[in-house]
Amino acid sequence: MSRIGRKPIAIPAGVEVKVDGHTVTVKGEKGTLTQTFHPNMTIKVEGGEIVVSRPDDEQLNRSLHGLTRTLVSNMVEGVSKGFSKELDVIGVGYRVQKEGKNLVMNLGYSHKVIMPEVPGIKIDCPTANKIVISGPDKQQVGQFAAEVREKRPPEPYKGKGIRYTGEYVRKKEGKTGKGKKK
Repeated sequence: MSRIGRKPIAIPAGVEVKVDGHTVTVKGEKGTLTQTFHPNMTIKVEGGEIVVSRPDDEQLNRSLHGLTRTLVSNMVEGVSKGFSKELDVIGVGYRVQKEGKNLVMNLGYSHKVIMPEVPGIKIDCPTANKIVISGPDKQQVGQFAAEVREKRPPEPYKGKGIRYTGEYVRKKEGKTGKGKKK
């Protein structure tokens, strides 16, 4: 049996879980998330826990077991605590700011890069070089953070660009000038 799949998910206080067939709805203080899962998986609320089980040991069911349990667990954690990603903007003249519902970034281009706030996602700019993206849906937060990073990924020579906080960017050595013809 899947070690992850058979672990029950504890339901924290203030979180309401409703299972309707293969659709799970989780409601909490950060919002409401609904997701439909594969029909082979059985999801039940027993006491103060959610239990995910599979019908047999076929390869498909074994692979879906841990996945389903993790997705339900992320839904419960998202509506109770929420998820966030932090990005650092590194480079001379590179800065970010929030204007209304838009994220406005100066990234060394001849124009400003503007990204509108997506429903369910909250963008925050505590400093001119830091972006904090938060929300209840882990997948949506990660996807939006990846789209922001894609606007100017870190380059390998000077390390300028947008990177996740704590991300290591391996730097390359530039041209040394050795072996030039005269």
